[in-house]
Amino acid sequence: MLPAEEIQLDSNISLGKSGWHKRLDHKLQALEGQFKQLDFTKDNLTQKFEHHSKMLASQAAQDELWTAVLALNFTSMELNIVYSYVIEVLICLHTHVLEKLPDLVSGLPTLASVLRRKVKNKCIRDVWESVLEECGLQEGDITALRTFFIAHGNKAEHYSAKVRQMYIRDVTFMITNMVKNQALQGSLLRAVQLIEKGKAVTASEEQKSSLKELIPTVKN
Repeated sequence: MLPAEEIQLDSNISLGKSGWHKRLDHKLQALEGQFKQLDFTKDNLTQKFEHHSKMLASQAAQDELWTAVLALNFTSMELNIVYSYVIEVLICLHTHVLEKLPDLVSGLPTLASVLRRKVKNKCIRDVWESVLEECGLQEGDITALRTFFIAHGNKAEHYSAKVRQMYIRDVTFMITNMVKNQALQGSLLRAVQLIEKGKAVTASEEQKSSLKELIPTVKN
């Protein structure tokens, strides 16, 4: 083979290798893009699955809570006593929020209004969280107490502290023995503890007249 032909052949081989490398690079880039898209899709599906799982778990917990509240086997007197602690705590929370937000008193006439507006209002949300922390309560406790109020508020009667002591000396023992659902039991016990420590305010006659407006939401 002549030198010129050898040079041309080497050049063609070199060009062929260069073209092959370019095609390989394009394929690798395409595969990399596909893998990135798959990773994005996987992450998106994972997030959706986790969100859906949380929603299902939350719904299951809510259903379990409702079942526990409706299954309570209290006598009329026992129900009134527990209800009294629950409603006093709800009034206590509402009152404490208003004390910290005096400029918003007219816009927060009920506890329900606080719970609605705190979702979009950071100031109200921060105060609400502060009040819960001061009272030793969590959002789960409020859910349980609201559920109890909604379920039994239309048939229960508020008893004063003196009347409660006349009927039952140890309400904590009663709740521990009669309420089997641990979440509900814990929330009711914390409500009793809060009242017994004197952190709750006494409901006025005017407050009592508007108790039914505190939590207007009903379960479907």
